[in-house]
Amino acid sequence: MAKDGNAYLSSLRDDRSIYIDGRKVADITTDPSFRNVVETVASLYDFQAGPKNLDLMTFQSPTSGERVNLAWQLPKTYGDLVRRRQAMETWSTLSCGMIGRSPDHVASTLAGFRMGLAAFRDHHPTRAAALESYFQYARDNDLFLSYVIINPQSDKGKSAGEQPDPHLVASVVDEDSGGITIRGAKMLATSGVIANELLISGFQALQAGDEAYAFTAVVPLGAKGLTLMSRRSYEQNATSTFDYPLSSRFDENDAVVHFDDVKIPWDRVFVFKDLRMAQAQWHDTRAHVFQNYQCMVRLMVKLRFLLGVARKIAETNNIINFPQVRDTLGLMAAKVSNIEALVIAMEMKGETFGEFYVPDRSLLCTAQVIAQNTYPEIVEAIRSLSGGGMIMVPSSYADFATPETNAIIHKTQRSPITTSEQRVKLMKLAWDAVGSEFGSRHLQYEMFYSGAPFVTRGNSFRFFDWDSVKGSVERFMSSYDLPKDDLKLTDAAE
Repeated sequence: MAKDGNAYLSSLRDDRSIYIDGRKVADITTDPSFRNVVETVASLYDFQAGPKNLDLMTFQSPTSGERVNLAWQLPKTYGDLVRRRQAMETWSTLSCGMIGRSPDHVASTLAGFRMGLAAFRDHHPTRAAALESYFQYARDNDLFLSYVIINPQSDKGKSAGEQPDPHLVASVVDEDSGGITIRGAKMLATSGVIANELLISGFQALQAGDEAYAFTAVVPLGAKGLTLMSRRSYEQNATSTFDYPLSSRFDENDAVVHFDDVKIPWDRVFVFKDLRMAQAQWHDTRAHVFQNYQCMVRLMVKLRFLLGVARKIAETNNIINFPQVRDTLGLMAAKVSNIEALVIAMEMKGETFGEFYVPDRSLLCTAQVIAQNTYPEIVEAIRSLSGGGMIMVPSSYADFATPETNAIIHKTQRSPITTSEQRVKLMKLAWDAVGSEFGSRHLQYEMFYSGAPFVTRGNSFRFFDWDSVKGSVERFMSSYDLPKDDLKLTDAAE
C-alpha cells in the first residue's frame, strides 16, 4: 500500500508548534491559514496511491517491500532517471508547478546524500551509518521533509560565529551520549509547517571557529523546543478560489525556524562540527545536483503553465494575430523550451557516479543561471500582454450575484471568443500568478531560491569543462604560425 492522503493528514496531528498572526495553531489540518494547502498535498499522496498511478508514481522499497514515491529511488541507469523525472513532472502538474517544496524535493536531497555515502564515510563512518539508516527509514515511511539551510539575515559581512548574538544562527550548544542540542534560528522553511520532519544544515561558507555551526541533522516537526513562525498566509486572505485560484490552494508557506535547545539523537546527525564535510556533503556527493534537478523539472512545468496563460490572454483579447504579439509569444515559447531542453540534456549527458546515474552537473548549473532570468522575463511578458485587463476585473465573485454589478460585468468584460465570466476568470488567474502577493512571492522565490546570481554563476564557472574549450582553441592555434617568408624579412631588417 502506498502512502495516501489520510495517512499524510494523520501524520500532521502531532505536537508541532506553529505560530501565525500572534497565535499558536491548534491543528494544521483544519486551521484556515493552512488547511487548503494541506488538502492539496494530501491529494498528491492520494494520486500516487491510486491503482492507475502506482507504476507511474511509485516503486517497491527494497527494504520494506511497500510502494513508495519514486523520489526515493536511486537511479542506476538513464531509464531510471527519466522514469523518476516523469513522476516528479506529473506531481508538479497537479499544482501547476506552484508548489516548489513538494515532498519529492528534500527526498531528492537525501537521495543525493545517500548516493554520495562514500564521501560521508571518508569523513566519519559513524555519521555515514546514521545517514544510511535514516534514509532507509524516511524512504520506507515515504516522509514529507522540508529543510532549513540558510542563516537568518543579519550582518552579512560577518560569519555565523561573528554575529553579535552567538545564538542567532542555529548551532550545537551541547552534546552527550544521547545526541546533540542545538539553539538558534534558521530560514526559510518553505513547506515546513506542512512537513513531517525537518533537515537542518547549511549551505553558506564556514571558517575556522565556526565548527558549532557545521552540522547536518533531522528532527520531527513535533520535537520539543522547535518553533516555526509563519509568514503571512495568502491562503487565509484569499476571498475565494474563483478570485485567487492559485494562492487559495497552493500557498506552500515559508517560516523562520527557532530551536530552543532542541535535542537530536545521534542516529539523526549526519555531519557534526566538521567544516570540510559541511561543504563536501553538497558537492562531493550529488545532493546539490539532485535537489536542483527536481527544481528544474518543476520550473519546466510551471513555465509551460504560464505560457498557456499568456496564449489564452492573447486569444481572449483578440490580439493573437498582431505581429508584435506573435513575436512576444514566440520568444516566450523559446525561453520555456530552453528550460525543457536543458532538463532533457542534463539527463542524456548524465554521469555515472559510483553505481548510480545522475544528471550532468554543468548543465544543471547552466539551467539555474538561465532560470533566474527567464522567470521574471515571462512574468513581465504576461503583464505586457494583459495590460490593464488584470486590474479592471470585479472586486470578487460576489459581484456576479448582484444584479446591478452583474449587468456592468457583462457589458464591460467582453471577448470575441468567450463569455464575460470566463474572461474575468482568466484575468483573475493571471493576476494571482504574477501580480498578487502570492505571485510576487513566487517571483522572489524563483529569482533567489537557488542562491544569489553570483552564486549560481560561480557554480557554472566552477563546474564547466574549461579544459575542453581552451583545448580546442589551443589545438587550432597550433595549426598555424607566422609566415616563414615574413620572418626572414623581419630578421633581415633587424
